[in-house]
Amino acid sequence: MYQRILVPIDGSSTSARGLAEAIELAKLTGGCLRVAHVIDELSFALAMDAYAGYAGNWLEELRGNARKLLEDARAKAAAEAVEADIVLLDSFKGTVHDQLIAAAQAWKAELIVIGTHGRRGIGRWVMGSSAEHILRMSPVPVLLVRAPESAKTEHERFTLPSGELASQ
Repeated sequence: MYQRILVPIDGSSTSARGLAEAIELAKLTGGCLRVAHVIDELSFALAMDAYAGYAGNWLEELRGNARKLLEDARAKAAAEAVEADIVLLDSFKGTVHDQLIAAAQAWKAELIVIGTHGRRGIGRWVMGSSAEHILRMSPVPVLLVRAPESAKTEHERFTLPSGELASQ
């Protein structure tokens, strides 16, 4: 049962909760994990705002942060004696959910475990719901893990651009 579990992460406490659940499930089934992170147009645009005035390579900065996030996730799995490999999806080919579904199919995942923010109203309208799209389109079962209570007060990952250019 569920030997190949795909776990998308984004650095939020919600995705950390999804990772923890996936690790527990893999321990129970003797399965392995593939932990994935997607750099998409939105994260790239937000990085450009966050690093305004920074003359470096924004994409390389995002990739470096993503690699650290993925390595930390692999270390958490290893600490629980769960085999995990990591994949960084940074080709900008399609939406987050399309890339994750393609990754699940290519790896022959048997389950996708996703932490979900459970956004409603304007937050869901602005951000969309990658979890919902994956749930609707996935060729394999999907386990949605709800956000912990602390995530409800945690700073949202989506912020409107600020700074000199945004106010013009």
